[in-house]
Amino acid sequence: MIYDKANEIRVCRAVASSFLVALSLASAAHAADNRKVVVVVWDGMRPDMVTEEQTPTLWKLRQEGVWFANHHSVYPTVTQVNGTAIAIGAYPDRTGLIGNREYRPAIRAEKIIDTAVQELVQKGDEISGGKYLALPTAAEQVRAAGRSAVVAGSKSIAQLHDRKAEWTSARRSELATVFAAAPMPPALREEAERRFGPLLVRPTDKNAERNAYTTRAMVELLWRDGVPDFSVLWLSEPDLTQHDTAPGSPESLAAIRSSDDNLATVLRVLETEKARESTDVLVVSDHGFSTITRAVDVPQFLAAAGLDPVIKFDEPPKAGQIMVAGNAGSTFFYVIGRDPAITRRLVETLQRSDFAGVIFAREKIEGTFELKTARLDREGAPDVIVAMRWSDGKNRFGVPGELVADATRAVGNGTHASFSPRDVHNTLVAAGPSFRRGANVTMPSGNIDIAPTVLHLLGIAPAEKLDGRVLSEALGDGKEDVSVVKTERLEARRSFGDEEWQQYLKTSRVGDTIYFDEGNGSFGRQ
Repeated sequence: MIYDKANEIRVCRAVASSFLVALSLASAAHAADNRKVVVVVWDGMRPDMVTEEQTPTLWKLRQEGVWFANHHSVYPTVTQVNGTAIAIGAYPDRTGLIGNREYRPAIRAEKIIDTAVQELVQKGDEISGGKYLALPTAAEQVRAAGRSAVVAGSKSIAQLHDRKAEWTSARRSELATVFAAAPMPPALREEAERRFGPLLVRPTDKNAERNAYTTRAMVELLWRDGVPDFSVLWLSEPDLTQHDTAPGSPESLAAIRSSDDNLATVLRVLETEKARESTDVLVVSDHGFSTITRAVDVPQFLAAAGLDPVIKFDEPPKAGQIMVAGNAGSTFFYVIGRDPAITRRLVETLQRSDFAGVIFAREKIEGTFELKTARLDREGAPDVIVAMRWSDGKNRFGVPGELVADATRAVGNGTHASFSPRDVHNTLVAAGPSFRRGANVTMPSGNIDIAPTVLHLLGIAPAEKLDGRVLSEALGDGKEDVSVVKTERLEARRSFGDEEWQQYLKTSRVGDTIYFDEGNGSFGRQ
């Protein structure tokens, strides 16, 4: 046999290369196995409110990690829709939830429902074979992979992140869950009440107290055996206070500081547990906020136009009636019997109004966009959706962003749910071993990208293809490539003699993921 030294060298190099690749893969898998991810949600936090003075903890985290300067909420820009988008990574047409308040006659025939009320969610699961949410959440997938996950929140949306967990919750009323945590069996709940006092459900309990209670329940009890692989902490501030006052009010600024204090508690415990260096922390808000300049009684407006709106059925529904579901800066309309003539009359009435911003319809109607344009077209969706009109005017505290809304809240108070850039653009900061340091990312990102990114960080393949994307430009040696961003302006018009309705919708796209930048409408002389 002839000795071939060159061939031996090639073989040795190939073996060494294979070994290094295997070692690299093993190292990556080991890193993912040891990686921990914490998502902290500041409900309703506007990105322009993140300042060194106002939010020192978040500001420092921003300097240490990545600031997403072009982050987006999913439309409708409400909590339940974005809570599920954050949890799942899909648009409303795939998650199964398109509003805070919807008409679902199979769950409750006589009136609209709040889509995060525990008993109604359970009924939705019962009648759908467990598909109230059509896709699994990140927390559920983490558990399915044999890893640990906990969720705690001071709003009912927390329960949608892992419906199969053993929850401890407290409610002041059907619509107000003020504490929820999972997995938290009775023994752990009893310990929570011994250590922190009774669950905070009294009307006199402050929002800051509830959020501090929830934060302590997570870091002192749910983390008692070590920091889990995945944690979600949902804080109700500054959302609740901005609703009761307005963005920029002294009360709302105090609420923002309370959320910053709770973030500081989370980071301090990570340090104490020696887990900070192995934990990626994402601080995100579900939506932005605007100030109400005018409150419209939408059912009364429709009735004056000769239509038959209802907000509750006292007798069996009749064809042609219109169930109206107010979602503050957006309103849903369900035409009983789906009469096309009634639907066209409804759309024409809205187009002639002085409050409609962007109108979507199930069917093609002149001067509207189809529901599928905003990824809202699913079984049981409304026949018509209107996003209310907005402007850049400033409120009494000098904060820009004004909005016409339904009559659920008073003029001068805060709300959201529209296509205003103040509602659509929200907060995201990410820091930790997986992320770049001191980076300012300008590429479009969105709440829909949180779940895909979390699963990627934990080394878990999604159970199904998601609509969101992994925010790779913010990771490690990731680089921005703004050339891949495609922008578009959609327009729709309808002429009424010498007057015209017109609406527009601006979008950005990265690959298959679409982000809604803003949209508005107007009616007047051509």
